[in-house]
Amino acid sequence: MLTEKDFVAKPFSKTIDDGCFQWSAPSNIALVKYWGKKENQIPANPSISFTLNNCKTITKLSFFKKVNDGNFSFDLLFEGKPKEDFKPKIQKFFERIYAYCSYLKDFHFTIETENTFPHSSGIASSASGMAALSVNIMSLEKALHPEMSEEFFNKKASFLARLGSGSACRSVKGEVVVWGNHAEINGSSDLFGVEFSSNIHETFKNYQDTILLVDKGEKQVSSTVGHDLMHNHPFAEQRFEQAHQNLSKLKTVLETGNLEEFVAIVESEALTLHAMMMTSMPYFILMKPNTLEIINRIWKFRNETKIPVCFTLDAGANVHVLYSENDSESVLQLIKEELVGFCQNGNYICDNLGNGAIQIL
Repeated sequence: MLTEKDFVAKPFSKTIDDGCFQWSAPSNIALVKYWGKKENQIPANPSISFTLNNCKTITKLSFFKKVNDGNFSFDLLFEGKPKEDFKPKIQKFFERIYAYCSYLKDFHFTIETENTFPHSSGIASSASGMAALSVNIMSLEKALHPEMSEEFFNKKASFLARLGSGSACRSVKGEVVVWGNHAEINGSSDLFGVEFSSNIHETFKNYQDTILLVDKGEKQVSSTVGHDLMHNHPFAEQRFEQAHQNLSKLKTVLETGNLEEFVAIVESEALTLHAMMMTSMPYFILMKPNTLEIINRIWKFRNETKIPVCFTLDAGANVHVLYSENDSESVLQLIKEELVGFCQNGNYICDNLGNGAIQIL
């Protein structure tokens, strides 16, 4: 089992003066939710997510060697323009990972990044963004250590991404990813995400996720604040135990293709996440009236048609509609005829199960 010490960069076996890499990394949607964390971005409970395919961040990392002056040195461009308000987050990320990537102060970096989904679309870009940056950094480390295995590359990239944004560790590798120690998941760890170790039933191959953009504004409460409110939450321990139990159930569901059980677990998890927000102190509500309208319409449609479409939610108002590719025609008709009217400016994004980060350059 890898420990934090295993991720400390070893002395270089090769030198490099300059270069560039480019990767894309997707967002992901948790089925069993992570809510609450310990020090150093360690999750209070395990989670499991579907990796998305279309909603991703594309990041190019260019670098050249400089005199190590004890400082991090980087320029940041978002969609081709300097983005000063992003820089403090990158600075903080570099500070967090420096203990494991001591070569960072040896180079000046230019980070050029863009999203395939509209900025302010209500899709959290921290997971895809931090994952994309982390795999680029690991490409540099691999150039310094050409003997590095692909397995170690992916685990350390996920480990680094976690230190930037917890859920980012689930965006590096795999269609279905588990993050957090769980007794029934081989190799699972609090330090990084791992590919779901069992065979996924055919039912879930190319599973669809249509994201209904109910509210594209900034969240009233940041995820960091929300996670912190779990420390003294009256239902925290019961919630953490529930997540372990639901992951066990979902493991069986993903292996057997039981869609009825899938729907029940996924929707319960989404509502439990928001129940934790509504019962914390201070309490808050991130769902909007249109979120509830969409949920009720999905329930009505499912009851009438027996099509096993379901919803899940992140820590926000937008609704992820999950369904089999075989049911796409019927579900998309529902979305276009009934649900799009509850989306801000009628906006929604069609996505499906993806495979994780991809190297472009």
